[in-house]
Amino acid sequence: MTDETQQAATEAAQRVVEEVSSWQYSADDSTIEQQLDEGLRKAGVRIDDEERTRILAEIDGMKDEQSSAPQVRSATPVE
Repeated sequence: MTDETQQAATEAAQRVVEEVSSWQYSADDSTIEQQLDEGLRKAGVRIDDEERTRILAEIDGMKDEQSSAPQVRSATPVE
């Protein structure tokens, strides 16, 4: 995989995280997980389990309304 391909996948995943964070941060955990997974699937990218867990925890932490959307560190295109 080229650096450009990975960068594009990471940017696509970041857009999904930002959308879920802005619309669903106050939802229950299962809704947030479902929306994140669905968005990543539609974007054609995936993140590893550790990254997913971290992002979900950070979105949950946004319930204080003081935090910003988590940053995706790495994503890959679904092949």
